[in-house]
Amino acid sequence: MSNWNKIMECVPNFSEGRDMAKIEKIVESFRAKPDVKLLDYSNDEDHNRLVVTVVGEPEALKKSIIEAIGCAVQLIDLNKHAGQHPRMGAVDVVPFIPIKGCTMEDAVALSKEVAREVSFRYNLPVFLYEKSASAPHRENLAAIRKGEFEGMAEKIKQPEWKPDFGPVERHATAGAVAIGARMPLVAYNVNLGTNKLDIAIDIAKKIRFIGGGLRYCKAMGVDLRERGIVQVSINMTDYTHTALYRAFELVRVEARRYGVPVIGSEIIGLVPMEALIDTASYYLGLENFSIDQVLESRIME
Repeated sequence: MSNWNKIMECVPNFSEGRDMAKIEKIVESFRAKPDVKLLDYSNDEDHNRLVVTVVGEPEALKKSIIEAIGCAVQLIDLNKHAGQHPRMGAVDVVPFIPIKGCTMEDAVALSKEVAREVSFRYNLPVFLYEKSASAPHRENLAAIRKGEFEGMAEKIKQPEWKPDFGPVERHATAGAVAIGARMPLVAYNVNLGTNKLDIAIDIAKKIRFIGGGLRYCKAMGVDLRERGIVQVSINMTDYTHTALYRAFELVRVEARRYGVPVIGSEIIGLVPMEALIDTASYYLGLENFSIDQVLESRIME
């Protein structure tokens, strides 16, 4: 990996979190491929979702992503899918993130190449989102996905929601996919000591940007029935401007009004070291601390 001139990251989300045989088949697309490294994958049964983190040289990454999308389209039928996480496609979202030796413009170009190819190869409607979006109202993934798989059959026929690539009709089993380029995102969930979903939903509404909360924060309430608790599920879309500790503390402040404790939090997938160091330095009250003081950071230079 150290010899790669360009490193692009991709974090595709697939609508399958329960069937391990299907999950392994999808993940196989990223294993033992030249110039591609599978960093992480995690499945959540409540969300019924698989999140994969993979890096690679852009061209090699593109091939394996296209293969994985084809595999998911073949294996996943959204007519039989139910889970806590909103979804509109078998492959729900495919973001590209520039890491080393490439720019956001490169990530946008790569996202469009992949979008064009998968729409043609798998007869899949594709929406470009975030930095790749073709219009301002398509930047936000939540706006594209609103109505989910079930609502997409009619939504896709509206002129303002015509796909950027592919047919102007929902794929019968695989729905539609959003592909784009973005900053590194931190998937961060805060667990509450209650089983009342309406409390988690209310807190999520208050902390997310669209509800007047934190600028780079998206959030929703999720019911973790197996554990008998609820969760505020958060996407931090730019940790360099909205720190993790701010989201955590704001959830705690809002939970206090219900007399509900925060009982833990979790990070899904990988997280940039800087995001954790920023949070650690806040809670430890470190003065004038820099990432350059982290031993591993120096070693990796």
